[in-house]
Amino acid sequence: MKLFIGYATTEGQTQKIARHIADRLFDMGHMIELSPVADAETMDLTRFDGVILAGSLHAGHYQKALSGFAAQHADTLNDMPSLMISVSLAAAGHDADDWRTLDTILSEFGEATGWTPGDVAQVAGAYAPSRYDVFRRFIMRRIIAAKDPEVDLDSDREYTDWDRLDALVDGWLNNMSV
Repeated sequence: MKLFIGYATTEGQTQKIARHIADRLFDMGHMIELSPVADAETMDLTRFDGVILAGSLHAGHYQKALSGFAAQHADTLNDMPSLMISVSLAAAGHDADDWRTLDTILSEFGEATGWTPGDVAQVAGAYAPSRYDVFRRFIMRRIIAAKDPEVDLDSDREYTDWDRLDALVDGWLNNMSV
């Protein structure tokens, strides 16, 4: 299959996740085109059998580049197999309110862009104080201290469950083939 994987990233974890998916699917024999969505505005998505879009949540919103891309290509995206990879630290936890909030944000994203992903994978991101500005570092330290009291607040920590991510993508791919 020929698949497009587009992503928007702020600190780099979503790019790492998109690249991991692309490498894995390529190794499985699929043709892959990987690109930041900001560089793919004129992309003809009809050339592909399916699309994976990945973006991360910050202050309750995805990156503008992802929202803009999804809105611009909504009609095409809605007519083909698609998977949304939603990356957030909330996906690392088990708090029911956090998961309801993730669902609400995704619903609002769909209303704003006109795209309803065929499937969605909520994927845990990373805490990366080494990449934050002073303001973001202050906010993120407070959030992480409340959610993961044992963590070293001065060290980067990856929460992404790579095996779970692989299983989610495999499930989507298998459903495409049916």
